[in-house]
Order: sequence, then C-alpha cells, then structure tokens
Amino acid sequence: MNNVRCEVLIIGAGPAGMAAALAASESQKHIVMLDDNPRPGGQIWRDGPAAVLPTLAQFYRQAITALDNVTLLSGTKVVAQSGPQQLLYENDKGCGTIDYQRLILCCGARELLLPFPGWTLPGVTGAGGLQAQIKNGLSLQGERVVIAGSGPLLLAVADSVTQAGGKVTLLAEQASVTSLARFASGLWHWPEKVRQSLRLMNRHYRANSYVLEAQGQQRLTAVRVQQGGKVRTIDCSRLACGFGLVANIELAMLMGCRIENAAIAVDDMQQTSITNLYAAGECTGVGGSELALAEGAIAGYAASGNIASARALLEKRSKWQRFAAAVSQTFVLNPRLKTLGTADTFLCRCEDVSLGQISRHKGWTAAKLNSRCGMGACQGKICATAARYLLDWPLPQPRVPLTPVRLETLVNLTPQPPKDIN
Repeated sequence: MNNVRCEVLIIGAGPAGMAAALAASESQKHIVMLDDNPRPGGQIWRDGPAAVLPTLAQFYRQAITALDNVTLLSGTKVVAQSGPQQLLYENDKGCGTIDYQRLILCCGARELLLPFPGWTLPGVTGAGGLQAQIKNGLSLQGERVVIAGSGPLLLAVADSVTQAGGKVTLLAEQASVTSLARFASGLWHWPEKVRQSLRLMNRHYRANSYVLEAQGQQRLTAVRVQQGGKVRTIDCSRLACGFGLVANIELAMLMGCRIENAAIAVDDMQQTSITNLYAAGECTGVGGSELALAEGAIAGYAASGNIASARALLEKRSKWQRFAAAVSQTFVLNPRLKTLGTADTFLCRCEDVSLGQISRHKGWTAAKLNSRCGMGACQGKICATAARYLLDWPLPQPRVPLTPVRLETLVNLTPQPPKDIN
C-alpha cells in the first residue's frame, strides 16, 4: 500500500479543483489532486475521443500539468477517512492513504433522475449521461432523440446530440413560460450567458412539458409527453432525462461537515465547519463552471494562507452566486413530477426494487433493511437521491466504504505512517 503526504489535498479535478490547485500552487506548497475520472475536467469539461474542450478548459489543464508542485492522481476514488487528516483511496494500481494539512473538497454534483414508467428501458439515459457517451465517441447519426427534465444543461445536451448527428424531436422543459421569461429578462446582468443562450437555443424547446412514460418492449420506441394541456406520443430511439443536479456531499457528511440545503455549508473563505477543511464548486451548491472557478480559487488561496488574493475574488464570486440563485428560482421542480412513478415502477434499477416496496417506509435506512434498495453498483447514489425528493426523506448518513472496493483495500482502513512522494 502506498502512503503519501501533502500540504494541500484537493478531491476533484473539475473546474473548482483545478482553480483551487492553480491558486494554492502559488505558495509553492506540495499539492495532491485526486480525481475518479481518467483525465481532469470534471463532468462539464469531460474529455474523450469526440470531445472538443473549451479554450478555458485547455488553459487550466495545461497550467496544472506545468506545475512541478502539483501531483494529479487520476482514476482514483476516495474510500474512507482512515485517520485524523488522512484518507484511504483506491485505483487500478492498488490502494493507499494520503495525509494532508489542508483539505479542499471539490466533489461536484450528479444528475437527479426521477422514475417514471419505462425509465429502465434500453435507450433511456440521464441527460448528462448521454452527453458523456457522445464525448466518448457515441454516434447518433439518424437517431431521433427526446430530451426532457429541467435546467440549462438540457440545452447543452441538445447541442451535443445535434453535433453527434442526432435529431432532437423535442426538448421538454418542465418550468413554466412565466418563470423562463422572468429569467430571460434578467440575463443582461450576465452578458456571457446571453451569448451562450443564443448559441444553444433550440427550436424544439417547449416549456411546461415533461415525460409521462417511455414506451417499448425490448428497447425504447416512443415517449408519452405532457405538453401544456395536451398529451403527445413521440416516436424516438433515445430519451435523455435530467431533473437538475444534486451536490455530492457524502464525503463531507462522513467527515462531519455541516450541511445546509443539501450542500456543504462554507464561510466567506470557503471553509467548512471543520478547521482546515474547505469546499468549493457544485458540492457547496449548484452554480455552474464560472462560480466553481471563483470558489475554487478562493479556497485554494485561503487553504495556502493567501487571504488577500482570496478576498480579491469575493465580488466575482458574488456575481455568479446571483446567477446561481436566479437559475435555482427558475427551475424549481413541479410537484407533479413526484407522481410520475406508479407502485410497480422501479426506483432502484440495480436491484429491481419498486416504489411500492419502499414508499411505506419512513426513511432510507428502513427501506434498505426491508429490501435490497441501494445495494447495487451505484450504492444508492441514484435511487436514494430520487427517494429523498419523492418521499421527502432526510439525508441518509453515508457509510464506509463510500464506493464498492476490493477486499484488499478494506483491510487497510487502519492508519499507516505516511511518506513523501518522490
């Protein structure tokens, strides 16, 4: 088992993590970045054979690579807290522990997927999931695609589908026309977003619309959609759904950080309720890459002792916090989405556990004790998150290990003496 030590440890190499590393590196402290993806960029700047990275993403990647005091451990996942200021990790080479003086959590967010009849059919994916497949080389040439759910991500996914040769037949946004018009009228505060929205606007975009059912036998052939006061059936070969994003806070909860509004609570310097533990990006509240970059830089400067540089970024962060608040208010989910699934609709796709099997319970723990819900590969990241929204359950307390790992990794939960990276 490999044991390493660093002064600043950053979990996550998305925009927030890279901004944090770049800021902290100015202090010449030894920094380790740990990320579960094969290449840095997170989900928004995900790389792949068919991905075209934005200029800003390329800048951050090149800047991080050029730093001799930053070590990036890609394809690596956190398993547990294995001691005071020590984390246990695993990758394809084995496992190890990292001792740190300062920790910055940039764990990002994941899609909220809500169950409805037929959502487990082949051809139905998450909106971000389809975008990730496209970046990895998936061709949609000649395919008819319906995109549904809520939030600005849907427009970006539609653009990716078109670039991959697919035909978007409907982009169903559940938010109302009134909410969208109010949001659009205030976009002038953020000129960058005006330009972006004009570039991404899709003629098949429809407000007050949501999927009722995915239809097909062996795979998806059509979707039934509520569009305003009408119900339509649309032929398609793919359906991509995403009902917003949910902060990844499991590691923070395990370490005892204070949680507010299902996100990690931080102060002006991005410090959590635990001394020397910072957080930035979507795990502190979903807000987009611009906010993540500002928060990451503030956290990096603060964690490395450069408070003056951190304070210089407060106004920039405030600007994008206002945008995040506007997005959040616009795309509040319609309560009717809680009623899409029926008693026999699967909630847990991994273990085939239906909504009817778990809806009578009072919380996630009771549901797991009485079914195999959450026992599959995702360890409840999809079904527990959906259940929390559908049934108004409290946040479940995460348990070790945070992710499925090899047995040889589990036996190393005992803290080990660290050594420096050569």
